[in-house]
Amino acid sequence: MFRKMRRRKRVLEEEEVSAISEKKKSGVSALENPIKSITKKERGILTCSILIIGISNLVTGNINMLMLLAAWIGVISLVLAAKGNVWAQILMVVFSILYAVISWTFRYWGEMITYLGMTLPMAVCSTITWLKNPSENGKEVAIQALTKKHMIALLFLGSVVAAFFYYILQALDTPNIVLSTVSIVTSFLAAALTMLRSSYYALGYAANDLVLIGLWISASFENPEYIPVVINFAIFLFNDMYGFVCWRKRELRVN
Repeated sequence: MFRKMRRRKRVLEEEEVSAISEKKKSGVSALENPIKSITKKERGILTCSILIIGISNLVTGNINMLMLLAAWIGVISLVLAAKGNVWAQILMVVFSILYAVISWTFRYWGEMITYLGMTLPMAVCSTITWLKNPSENGKEVAIQALTKKHMIALLFLGSVVAAFFYYILQALDTPNIVLSTVSIVTSFLAAALTMLRSSYYALGYAANDLVLIGLWISASFENPEYIPVVINFAIFLFNDMYGFVCWRKRELRVN
């Protein structure tokens, strides 16, 4: 009897070690060169997006290399996010820093605070979450369905974020305070949904894109140099909707 118990214990230990080993392999697989996994269609979307962003900067006659770099990194991140590739979150960390600097130049304190104090750390958390929860093939993140608890928490925290940042932005005399507050809330919800591995993360970012398009159109009336930023976010909007379609297809396929 004791011999059987020891044998059973040894089998369970071996299974646990095997499971841990497989999980480590999945994490390593997820961090492989992401370019290899991009399909022909995705290469086309990425190429067109990069070209449109580049041309829009050239047409204004005043190329801002920081904006251009941020936009290119952003669009690459979105294409990879559509695939559920963890590199999307790593690039989002870089994009958050660059976009915060751009926002600082136009005194959009809300955008700067949001990306440095919220989007960036949440992208780091999403990176960890995505690495810990790979799909069966180990190359993309496993999708998680939202529960009622998730939705109640998002609604409550979103309200807290809106109230908290509105007063901060008011104290900083931020231009377009209402749009800036809505931008922060949509950005928070999008980042939270990304961390929760929900396919609705893309709709959150699409809503945020629409708000940012409005913000930067307003800025463009004062300084035409910001017109490319409007076009950048229009491209982001397209890619976010593409990401939502991709995740929903994968979610329906799994279920």
